[in-house]
Amino acid sequence: MRFTCTQQSLNRALGIVLRAVSSRTTIPILKGILFRVEGDTLTLSSSNLDLSIETKIKVQDSEDGAYVIGAKLISEIVRRLPNAMITMSSDERDNLKLVCLGSEFLIVTMPAEEYPSIGFTDGGKRCKVSIKALADLVQKTSFAASVDEKKGILTGCLVRFYGSYIEMAAIDGFRMAIANIEADSGITGDIVIPAGILNDISRLIQEADGAEEVDIKIDEKRVEFSFEETRITARQLEGAFMAYRDILPKEYKTRFIINREELLSSIERASLFAKEGKNNLIKINVSGGMINISSRSEEGNVSESISAEVEGDDILIGFNSKYISDVLKAVTDEDVAFEMTGRESSCLIKPADGEKYIYLVLPVRMTA
Repeated sequence: MRFTCTQQSLNRALGIVLRAVSSRTTIPILKGILFRVEGDTLTLSSSNLDLSIETKIKVQDSEDGAYVIGAKLISEIVRRLPNAMITMSSDERDNLKLVCLGSEFLIVTMPAEEYPSIGFTDGGKRCKVSIKALADLVQKTSFAASVDEKKGILTGCLVRFYGSYIEMAAIDGFRMAIANIEADSGITGDIVIPAGILNDISRLIQEADGAEEVDIKIDEKRVEFSFEETRITARQLEGAFMAYRDILPKEYKTRFIINREELLSSIERASLFAKEGKNNLIKINVSGGMINISSRSEEGNVSESISAEVEGDDILIGFNSKYISDVLKAVTDEDVAFEMTGRESSCLIKPADGEKYIYLVLPVRMTA
C-alpha cells in the first residue's frame, strides 16, 4: 500500500471516522482504523459495532493495499504534523512508513482481513432530508432521551416518517420532547436510533462542506446516512417505543406566554441556589399576570418576576431547573407557551403558536 495526500485532508478524514472508535472495546482491532487504497481513493473505515463510519479522500502516487492502524496513534501523529504533503507506504514486514517533510515514522499495523466487515444497508426504504432540518430535529429532542442503559429503548430517539413530514420523540421518564419538520420523504414507518449516535451524526453532517441534503437508507436493523464522501451506519434499537402522544394532557387550567430568553436568564440565575440533591428545585409562581421564579438553599435565596401573557388559574409549581433550561436552550422562538393543569401534573411547553415542538416536563413535588 502506498499513497500521498495533504495533512489537512487526512486529518479531516481521521476526525470523521474517530467518532466510531471506542477505547472501551475488548476487541483490539476495533481500536484501529482500516486504511484501504484502491486506485486514486483512500477509504478510511471505523466501527464499534453499533456505529460504523466510512469516508473517502483522493490521493496521489498510490498503490492498492489495506492495513489497520491504531486509531489514537495515527490521529495524534497526523494532527501534530505541519500542513504539508504526507506519504505513507508499507514495507516487507507490513509496517507503514509515514513521511512528512523532515519527519519519518514507522508504524506497526494489524492485518486488514481481521477487521470485521462493515455492513452498510442495501435496499430497503430511502429518502433525502435537508441537513439543516435534520440537525434542528436532533437538537430539539435528543437531550430528553434517557442516559440510563437499563432503560433500553428509552436511550434512543424515535424517528417517525409520515411521508410529508418527520417527527422525532425522546423520553426519559421525567420529561419528553417531540418535534417535527416538513420533509417530502415519501416513506412511512418508525425507527429508534440511540440518542448518542444521533448527536454524532448531527455534528458530522453539519461539518460537511457544501452538502445540503443527507441521503437516508433504512433496512430492518440499521439506518445509513450518506453525504459527500461519507457514510454512517447505525444500529436500530429493538422494542416498542412508548405511545408518547397518549400521555399528553388534553386541556389546561393555566397558560402563559413568555419571552424565552428572559425566562432562561432568570432560571439560570435561580439555579445558582437550586441544589442537585433537591432535584435542582426552582419554584414558578403564576399570579396576577406575573411569573415569579424563586429558589433557596442554605447559602441564600433568589426571587425574580417577569411579566407574561397569562390566562386561567394562579398556580405555584416546582421544577427541576435543568429540565426547563434544556428546553429553552433547544428552541429559538422569541416567545414560548407553558400549559399546566395543577401543581402535581405535567407541564407542556410549546411555541406561542402551533405545535412544531412539544415538551412535557414533570413537576417536582414540593413540601408544604
